Amino acid sequence: MVSFSLMSVGASLLSKPLGFLTGVSVFRISAAVPAIKSFSSTSDGPPKRPKTSYLHFTQQQWPVVSRQYPDVKIVDLSRKIAQQWRELTPEQKKPFEEASAVARKQYNAEMERYKAQLSPSQAAALKEAWRVKMAKRKAVRKRKELKSLGKPKRPKTGLFIFIAAKYAETKGATMLTKTKTLMEEWKKLNTTQKEVYLQQAEDEKIRYKNEMKAWEEHMREIGREDLIRGSVSRAKKTASAKRPKKKSRVKTVRTTGTVRTAGAKTAATSIASKTARKGKAEE
Repeated sequence: MVSFSLMSVGASLLSKPLGFLTGVSVFRISAAVPAIKSFSSTSDGPPKRPKTSYLHFTQQQWPVVSRQYPDVKIVDLSRKIAQQWRELTPEQKKPFEEASAVARKQYNAEMERYKAQLSPSQAAALKEAWRVKMAKRKAVRKRKELKSLGKPKRPKTGLFIFIAAKYAETKGATMLTKTKTLMEEWKKLNTTQKEVYLQQAEDEKIRYKNEMKAWEEHMREIGREDLIRGSVSRAKKTASAKRPKKKSRVKTVRTTGTVRTAGAKTAATSIASKTARKGKAEE
């Protein structure tokens, strides 16, 4: 079990008991603390992001709750602490919010100092890393939202159905080993042997099509047309059509007895090869 030490902030801690916790006290943390432990994980790396008010509370409560419930799993301990946090009043949450504000202020100052000593290429790399991180976070939020709205699961492929059916009886130390073995077996199957799995995959497609049709109709009813397939691309096309088109600059270049016209933009690079259809591995 991961142990959490109590926060040391170099200020006096005032005890304030909570009604719903027996023998547990929440320490008031002064927001006037001049300095908190450095966030930097390495001497040359960016500073660590500061803890939120909830994480400050968790760090304080974890040793107490783990002693009270020594046989409870970590995930259940986390739930107990989360429940305690939800039951705190705004006044009881205030010390942790103040500590978080102090940590955020120091983090911003350290980040500015860190950025100031970066080269242009390093700054560009940091910006790109942040963009990728935000894109991933946005994608995760989108998946969670779609799941909460009951979006149907995508249809299983014939290969996926085959692996699920044979996985338990396949030898292998790891999941990756078993999967590779089954993929090789799938390639060796003839058309007749694959037919049963491919037929199930076709049934999956029909199921998915019908469920998506009903789900998208429901999204229209609740005003979430933005989640319907093709709505994003249509919106982009509409916005693009409304924007005035820029005239391409064309210049005439005279060469030895000939005239050639050069456009403002060069031809695009070659398009990446199309991915193979899922579930239909080549023989």
